[in-house]
Amino acid sequence: MIREVEYFDQSGPINTQRCVDICRKTVSADLNDLVIATTSGDVGVQFCRTFKGDAGTNLVMVTHSAGFKEKGILELTPENRREIESLGGKILTTTILTHSLETAIAGQHSGAYPTIIIAQTLRRLGQGLKVCCEIVMEACDAGLIPEGRDVLAVGGTAHGADTVCIIHSVASKRFLQLQVREILAKPREW
Repeated sequence: MIREVEYFDQSGPINTQRCVDICRKTVSADLNDLVIATTSGDVGVQFCRTFKGDAGTNLVMVTHSAGFKEKGILELTPENRREIESLGGKILTTTILTHSLETAIAGQHSGAYPTIIIAQTLRRLGQGLKVCCEIVMEACDAGLIPEGRDVLAVGGTAHGADTVCIIHSVASKRFLQLQVREILAKPREW
């Protein structure tokens, strides 16, 4: 199989539309689950508008948990939530797998803990790739995508989308079976 990989000169939202286009070109009957990281919902809306009317496409938007950035605040805007849902997208608001209780303990007591090491290791390949791995497992954990299937995952570096991967899906309990099958796009620097 031959497939093109697109490398962006910079990270961030400047690449979002190109990531949408790559997914549009790649989605097929056998590859119809898309898991997309979206914080405020802007990226999610952009994907939902593009795939509007594609009955066979399963769009899952994964947001930060409430309080991730600021105590008691959910970053997903109510307007974007309404639009994503009205366009057929599903929304999962959950704790980031590699940013959980261990992060709080490490901040208080110092030290290296397994999920922090995993997160830092995945970041060597790019922040967006780390996000793609996390959101696929989170979506499996929530039952929004099936396990054991190749899915398109879209992540980013801070804001916007800049990474597209094909990942063989597993639940977080089976993390060691997670496979990044293909990297379709990513920034060269982040």
